[in-house]
Amino acid sequence: MTIRIAFVASETPTAQIARAALVCRFGEVAEDAADVIVALGGDGFMLHTLHRTQGLDVPVYGMNRGTVGFLMNDYSETDLPDRLAAAEEEVINPLAMEAGSVDGAIHHALAINEVSLLRAGPQTAQLRITVDGHLRLEELICDGALVATPAGSTAYNYSAHGPILPIGSDVLALTAVAAFRPRRWRGALLPKKATVRFDVTDPDKRPVMAVADSRWVENVLWVEIRSEPLIGHRILFDPGHGLEERLLREQFV
Repeated sequence: MTIRIAFVASETPTAQIARAALVCRFGEVAEDAADVIVALGGDGFMLHTLHRTQGLDVPVYGMNRGTVGFLMNDYSETDLPDRLAAAEEEVINPLAMEAGSVDGAIHHALAINEVSLLRAGPQTAQLRITVDGHLRLEELICDGALVATPAGSTAYNYSAHGPILPIGSDVLALTAVAAFRPRRWRGALLPKKATVRFDVTDPDKRPVMAVADSRWVENVLWVEIRSEPLIGHRILFDPGHGLEERLLREQFV
């Protein structure tokens, strides 16, 4: 059976040239008629494609034509149909962010990797952390804090010295970014079903922005984050190179 493919690519010349070559070789269909969407670019473009196509229930197979390619497969123009037929599927749930800003607006966004709160001025952020309605940290003075999914645990979370989470684990990583007080507090592991709330306790003097993957909200007063089990992003990987293997390999380099 012929696999119907939709090709999408980032705006970089490398990705656009690859897309033209693949379309010429294999043809293409519209995204809503495809069996699989092939995304050409880096991890940022892959996240963009997953967000944009989440309502189609079509798996996405990435090939790296960017810089970072943690969510991507190696690029090849010759054996794509066979690779797609043999690919293994991972399903990941995003985080749902709700944020209230100083102008009274309520903002909603989804994040596949992480939701971050970051200081937006010269002074450190001052945050209060509540988990499932229970106050857990009265005051965190820091450059920021984030909640990461297992799929996103090797990204910004890992750079901030947070833990790498196994892809099948029902946990989230709560990680501080350059914590000043408590100085040695690195964060916590939370159940996947937990709801995390950050309150910005000095928004006038210490403004904070919230970022859900690449979407940001300025001057937030509070942010609530939870996993969204009703949305599942379907990602395809070559056999033996799925997220579980990549997460393990990342810990031994």
